[in-house]
Amino acid sequence: MQTDVPKPTSAFPNQIGFMTKIIFIGRDGTRYDLDAENGSTVMETAIKSGVPGIEAECGGACSCATCHVYVDEAWAVRTGAPEPMEEDMLDFAYDVRPTSRLSCQIRVSDALDGLTVSVPKRQA
Repeated sequence: MQTDVPKPTSAFPNQIGFMTKIIFIGRDGTRYDLDAENGSTVMETAIKSGVPGIEAECGGACSCATCHVYVDEAWAVRTGAPEPMEEDMLDFAYDVRPTSRLSCQIRVSDALDGLTVSVPKRQA
């Protein structure tokens, strides 16, 4: 497992109006570079921007697995491990991997500027 933690992509991450960049890699390999509001979730950013494959049927309540993503290994330490409730929901996800997370449980912050996540081939 890689231990190097990526650095934020902005030289001034705390400047007024700064938006955190989140990169989604779609099912078909399409890259979506999106601005995310700090305090929101990765799932909310995906839904707001229409990223295909993020269904979010429960609206972010951690009661389904339809916002499942694969966190890029370089970011796994920074995003942290799933909490027990999230782990229980990941049991229902398709093709769970060591870096699987529910995007509704990843809170956007300056520290995640440049975060890359991939959308699985299908959702549960």
